[in-house]
Amino acid sequence: MTDEPGPAERALYLAAVRGGGRLRPEELAPADRPTVAALVARGLLTPTATGYTATNPRALGDRLGVELRTRATRLLLNAERLPHTLGPLTHAYEAVRRPDGPGRFGPQPVQFDTEIDIRHRVFELISECTKEVLVAQPGPRPLEGLETALAQDLSLLRRGCSMRILYQPVTLTDRAIRHQIDLRARYGAQVRVLAEPYEQVLVFDRAVAVVPAAEDRSRAAVISDPAALTFLIGAFERDWARATPADRHLDSPHPTTVRIGRLLARGLTQRAVATRLGLSERTVAAHLARLREVHGVETLFQLGWQMRGEQP
Repeated sequence: MTDEPGPAERALYLAAVRGGGRLRPEELAPADRPTVAALVARGLLTPTATGYTATNPRALGDRLGVELRTRATRLLLNAERLPHTLGPLTHAYEAVRRPDGPGRFGPQPVQFDTEIDIRHRVFELISECTKEVLVAQPGPRPLEGLETALAQDLSLLRRGCSMRILYQPVTLTDRAIRHQIDLRARYGAQVRVLAEPYEQVLVFDRAVAVVPAAEDRSRAAVISDPAALTFLIGAFERDWARATPADRHLDSPHPTTVRIGRLLARGLTQRAVATRLGLSERTVAAHLARLREVHGVETLFQLGWQMRGEQP
């Protein structure tokens, strides 16, 4: 039985109130019997010699309020005790020499062949992380995956771990995705954007990494070999140094900026773009400066090449 009366119970109780606070057996259908029994169990109806009498719901509210507060207090106490209670189990788990665990040397990568297994291992690694997570995510990001991982990512950030995430510009074209990124940034995650190809990698506490083990990313390998980790972390740091802060990308570009970028990608010069759109060259130059900043490039040639790669 739930804490609150359901729709059928409410309707029958109100019928009793409208009938002067009484229900006679002859007024009840056979289908009403379970509802009557539930109202009696709650104390909202009292059996009498001639039927049932409605009682004041205030008494039920007071009783349920006490029960709920008692239950909440018990849950809070259990939550406080849980880390201590699970402490011996946690220590035993972390003492086991996992071939892919943080701080343990496993020369051979451990491979996971299903998406469920991959997600489960990544979930474990995030839960075990104590200092830092490095994430390089090329290509578009599925919104469902970001929403599912949000609570765990925020929990990691709240407990003082740092998180650096690298995306490509295509990821930020979706408003819902940008909102997810912004939520993590508010809690301290550092997010940058790099308009270059790079490999997917997740690194936890600089002790264990997860990388794709198949071209379609249907399999993953968990690596803890120190030499391999040094290489992966070095590659991430080089990419991070070339990337630009995501806050420069989180605001949607002006439609005119988008049109200018597309024309530039088609090979038009700055003057030709200005003529085509009926704008001054100074205005076009300002839009192009914004695009260069977003894409982290210095020349119009580099910008045109980057924009070319983003054309549908």
